[in-house]
Amino acid sequence: MQKYEEKVVLSDGERVEDLQCAGLKIIQNKSLYTFTSDSVILANFVKLKPKENAVEIGGGCGVVSILVSAKNKFKSIKIFEIQEKLQKLCQKNIIFNNLSEKIELICGDVKNHQKHIEDGSVDVVFSNPPYFEENNLPCEETRKIARQEVMLSLKDLTNVTAKMLKFGGRFYCTYPAERACELIFECMKNGLAIKKMFFTENGKGKMTLVVIEAVRGGKHRVKILETLRTNTEDGKFLEELKTRKFETIKN
Repeated sequence: MQKYEEKVVLSDGERVEDLQCAGLKIIQNKSLYTFTSDSVILANFVKLKPKENAVEIGGGCGVVSILVSAKNKFKSIKIFEIQEKLQKLCQKNIIFNNLSEKIELICGDVKNHQKHIEDGSVDVVFSNPPYFEENNLPCEETRKIARQEVMLSLKDLTNVTAKMLKFGGRFYCTYPAERACELIFECMKNGLAIKKMFFTENGKGKMTLVVIEAVRGGKHRVKILETLRTNTEDGKFLEELKTRKFETIKN
């Protein structure tokens, strides 16, 4: 066990990484699911206003909400995380970055959100959800739940989001590019009109992610933003991921 800066105690397998943003740091555990560039891309895309409250669905170690907090002024963020091991890590990261007054962790299944949040009361929902279909290949349980639709399907995600959001509220989400049609369909079915969309490209011409902003009750007109290249041809991440800004358009 290692004590770090008198704030938290690092458990075996945990390490501290510099997020290179406003002095923020994140604790990760190599034995659990660790965040990827998807989280950084989503955090750069989410936009909050000073009086808005937000919900993150599936917070993992808390990295997206923590990065969003540095890039926006807002009222509050509530993070739903269902896995006990990740709940502990997420809470540790909230405390570690002195964000307990702005970010609250809710330990439980977001499908039971009405115990904590009134329907139609949230301004913004964002999520980097588990987006692989469940399979029987060997996988550590925490990683499986974080990556595969074991406990949260796309149908559940969009349905819960639509219930929580106010009319005109916004939904930000990442999803595999090859499943973009499914994401669009489920959003439309739940009254979430996609307003902005872009794809990420891996440096070798393959589209990997689709990233969307949808509006509850919005008009069905979408603006396609410039594709974001995430890697060089030799696989190295590009620095643009950390700093790219997206234009704001009227919904």
